[in-house]
Amino acid sequence: MTNRIKQRLKEGKAVVNGWLAIPSGFSAEVMAQSGWDSVTVDMQHGVQDYLSMVACFHGMGAQPVTPLVRVPWNEPGIIGKALDGGAWGVICPMVNNKDEAKRLADACLYPPAGKRSNGPIRAGVYGVSTSYQKIANDEVLVIPMIETQEAIDNIDAILDVPGISGIYIGPSDLGFSLGMEPKLDREEPKILGIYEMLLAATKKRGLFAGLHNGSAGYAARMIKMGFRFVTVANDSGLMAQAARAAVNEVRKGAGAVAQ
Repeated sequence: MTNRIKQRLKEGKAVVNGWLAIPSGFSAEVMAQSGWDSVTVDMQHGVQDYLSMVACFHGMGAQPVTPLVRVPWNEPGIIGKALDGGAWGVICPMVNNKDEAKRLADACLYPPAGKRSNGPIRAGVYGVSTSYQKIANDEVLVIPMIETQEAIDNIDAILDVPGISGIYIGPSDLGFSLGMEPKLDREEPKILGIYEMLLAATKKRGLFAGLHNGSAGYAARMIKMGFRFVTVANDSGLMAQAARAAVNEVRKGAGAVAQ
């Protein structure tokens, strides 16, 4: 089996990624039916743990989406377990320099490329015509998050670490680290300039840049800017938006009696 979104990225196509904060296999199943190219279980800020991640992967299994995970931190134990559990890519927060990028790559890749321990308890079933261990290093995506000025300053060294597939920008923490309000869908000229610089650095190396977005419209705009991996909000946020819109539509349509 090949990593479908890795193939899309090789072809220069954009990946539209869903995000799971809710620890529910049923929620994951519903999201996976919605047309995303990949769906990421958020173990950092979502209400997810390892068992709920596996349940979410189960829920996605019947759909042609690629399961990814954002791990809580750059720690080889949870990174290895997430990959063994079926993730085809790891998004890792707060990677700020070459050494931290190397630790991430080492945790994601089997020897001799890395130091990942063998034991793909769920992932192994995906190796159909060949063993999982033989294809994993070629198929797993290794994605450090760029969220600080230190990471920006070290971007060339981070991207030059063997095994790194691309980057994923966290706009809230990036802005926070620069003394700005933590939020998505940023319009500050300084931030947009940083985006342009990061896009150029990844493109020069044949890698991709990803971004977390608050709205579909902004995500589409960022694809046109050059991003090839975009996330739109998360499952709980999209549910809340749809619910509020439905309630407001009823109240507006029904008039004073529903106010």
